[in-house]
Order: sequence, then structure tokens, then C-alpha cells
Amino acid sequence: MTPKIAFIGGGNMARSLIGGLIRQGHAIDAIHVAEPNVGLRDALAQDFGVTTHPSNLAAAVQTDVWVLAVKPQVMGLVLAELAPAAERAPLVVSIAAGVTHARIAQALGASARVVRTMPNTPAMIGAGITGLYAAADVTPAQRGTVEDILSSAGATVWIDDEAQMDAVTAVSGSGPAYVFLLIEAMTAAGVRQGLPAATAGKLALHTALGAARMAIESGEAPEILRQRVTSPGGTTAAALQAFADGGFMELVDRAIAAATERGRQLAQGA
Repeated sequence: MTPKIAFIGGGNMARSLIGGLIRQGHAIDAIHVAEPNVGLRDALAQDFGVTTHPSNLAAAVQTDVWVLAVKPQVMGLVLAELAPAAERAPLVVSIAAGVTHARIAQALGASARVVRTMPNTPAMIGAGITGLYAAADVTPAQRGTVEDILSSAGATVWIDDEAQMDAVTAVSGSGPAYVFLLIEAMTAAGVRQGLPAATAGKLALHTALGAARMAIESGEAPEILRQRVTSPGGTTAAALQAFADGGFMELVDRAIAAATERGRQLAQGA
């Protein structure tokens, strides 16, 4: 049976998931979107043919699954609006960063089954990855429904402890920015070595893309792939030694730790 899904919020991430679901064959008439912005609402209806609503509650009462795709700062108001419909025992999927399972469950009551997720921005082109956490009261079938929804925008991975969601955010939620920074640094370094900016940029971009695809498609550990392309005494070895001398691994570790700690602080309202 095709679940009826309400997207509460019609921004970029919701739009990506809606497009992915439709491409996978999900029934268009089983997708509802609540979005207060009339321009976004009209665009979703025109582009995908989904049913749209200005009211969150109007979308929620017609559906079995609610995808909370709103900014964390408005989540409290949204949950208060949805609470009267939570007696219908919906499956609630949150993609809001830093909003804990307990906060959502407390606002909606014991009937709701809540799954917290953390997608990253490449999900907007179908190349993302999402961390998923479900409490014990979420059934295997409901977990499968959530995975179907989020996998429409890329890969998924389940975690068993919600406390690990801060690390998921640090590694993958914030991670695209780290890759962009590396591409930026490689491009700038190439320019300093005499390459035209456009050439250096294209080389860096496609190298990052190719390396990621190679790691995914080969199924081999990055350590093995790195060793395979590193000839003793060669150019790659010289570059990797410079990274090591500069404390690259330790710097990445500090960066991930800092992002993880900031995630904990945000979850606590700091």
C-alpha cells in the first residue's frame, strides 16, 4: 500500500525528496505539501502535480506519514499546530537539524512514531546520504517506509544511538563544505603553480568526483586506494608527506570534533 505523505514545509530538501519519490513511481495523489509561501506552493503544484495546502494541519489530517521539513527555529510552532492530529498515530520523519526525538515525541504525544534523520545538501541532486535514527516503538515496516522516502535522494545509514546523530551531522551533514574547501584549496594551489584558474578548477573538481566514485564503486577501503596510487619516492608521496608534516589527519579530527560538539550545543538550545 502506498503511504500518503505530507511534507510539512516545501523548501529545497522537500522538493528534492518529492521529485525523487515521483521518479521512483510514488503516486502523485498520495503526496501533500503544506507551505505558507504561495510562490513555493504554486511551483510545487505546477512542477510535480502534488496537492498543496497553506495549512500544516490540512495536509497532516489527510496523510499517514509526516515529513517535517521546516527550519529548527520554527519547529515548536509547527509541532503545536500538528499536535491535534497526532492521535491518528502518524509516522513522523524529521529532517530538521538539532531537533531531538524527545522534543518531537513530547510535543506530539505517545501515538506518534518518530524517526529523526540528517540528510546532507547533495540530496538536492539525488547524491546525498542520510543518517537515520528510530526509537524502539518504530516498527520494521515503518523503518522501511522511512528508508524508501529518504533513499529517493541518495544513500541511507541507520544509527542505533541518537547521541551519534551529532557525529553524523559533523561528518556528512557539514561534510560537503569540507570537500568544497579542499577543492577550493587545490584550485588555488594549482593557480599558484602556474595553471589558469579555469583549468585548475576543472582538474580539482573532476579529481574529487572521480576519487569519490572510485571509492564507492570499487568497494575498497580508501586507505588501500591511497596506497595503490602512491609510488615510493613519487609526486603523490611527496604531497602526502607534506600533508602529514602539516598534521592533516589531526586537523580533520579536530574539525569533526568541533562540529560534533557544536551539534550537541545546538540540540540543547545553546
